Amino acid sequence: MKILRVLNNNVVLSRDASGREVILTGRGLGFQKRPGQEVDPRAVVRTFVPTDGRDPDNLATVLAALDQDVVRAVVLAISETQLEPAESTQPTLAIAVADHVAQALKRERDGTRIDYPLRAEVQTLYREEYDKAARLLTAINHHIDPPLPQTEATALALHLVNAGFSSGDLSFTYTMTGVIQQMLTAISERYGIPAERDSISGARFITHVRYLFVRVHQHRQLTRQDSVIGESIRTAYPEATRTARQLATIVELRLGTALTEDEVSYLALHVARMTLDAETDEVR
Repeated sequence: MKILRVLNNNVVLSRDASGREVILTGRGLGFQKRPGQEVDPRAVVRTFVPTDGRDPDNLATVLAALDQDVVRAVVLAISETQLEPAESTQPTLAIAVADHVAQALKRERDGTRIDYPLRAEVQTLYREEYDKAARLLTAINHHIDPPLPQTEATALALHLVNAGFSSGDLSFTYTMTGVIQQMLTAISERYGIPAERDSISGARFITHVRYLFVRVHQHRQLTRQDSVIGESIRTAYPEATRTARQLATIVELRLGTALTEDEVSYLALHVARMTLDAETDEVR
């Protein structure tokens, strides 16, 4: 492999045998090297392969700016908690988490701690990711000093959510979290029912909305002008459809994008399920 760009003594951008641009790390890998020279394979410790259209040069620049000991700690922790297989070459999660950990370490050493305002929402809406984040934080703390407080699990959970959607922008995940909570509150107030994450219908609703936001973000909403299923849902659940249109307004105001009729229909279906489950629980 030939070097395309030297980022620093430990990080270089190269091209592998299949023609992909890859990020290589290793102590002294880029020392006194120039573009066009061969990479010493013995010095390569990790190979990262950018995916999802991410700019390899940009990711390499971000990675090069990070403390490589922190990167090592995070990569080991991700592998130990099996969030990604040990042989994974995906750089996005490792870079995002390492960047956060580096900043959190600086705050910890400066004696500065922050309380994340979305902590309750994250624990409720993203329980699976939060549990994984708590395990990841424990694993990271085994490799760094000083250890980070448990409150950092909230931020790590958001990074896991973001990585799962490959949106590339954590601000999108923050916005999504707030909008989901706003939608659940609207349903609760409209029907006088608890919109609980623990209920099957509540969990399904949250999962549906999360992927709805990804479709919105990627400009790939469900859209069929003659959708028979969508029309059937709107006819069968008129009240839920009115609620779904209210939720669609919330989405449009927060994300600046109107939802298609099919997206509104499927929202209505999930709203109907939540209300029906609530009625069933009351009968019991």
